[in-house]
Amino acid sequence: MRLSEAQEALVARARETIRVRGKPEWHTVGCAMRTRSGRIFTSVHLEAHVGRIAVCAEAIAIGMGAAEGDTQIDEIVAVDFRGNVVAPCGMCRELILDYSPQATAIVPGSAGPVAVPVAELLPSKYHRLDG
Repeated sequence: MRLSEAQEALVARARETIRVRGKPEWHTVGCAMRTRSGRIFTSVHLEAHVGRIAVCAEAIAIGMGAAEGDTQIDEIVAVDFRGNVVAPCGMCRELILDYSPQATAIVPGSAGPVAVPVAELLPSKYHRLDG
């Protein structure tokens, strides 16, 4: 199924972000996230000399939304340095689902990017036992 115009525009925002803000070896993934309020947050991932402290672009976009009080994710997409759509990593899938179980992610498909519910990307999600 083809992406909607709004989804294509979100992919274009992610591509523009990595094109303008990307730096080889430091910021090689760009992200665009639209919240249910219609706001769009863009980000790049943060690389470090110690790989364990790198932070994904999706997590940064979610943090930017949280700083503005806007974490109800509608759609999210990440692209690599060449502008190719990439799927969120496992940790980002968990984070997106924690904040917005109804969110949609734009991921690579066999005939181009497709939009899928994030819940489909992470079956059997971890749930904390309270109490």
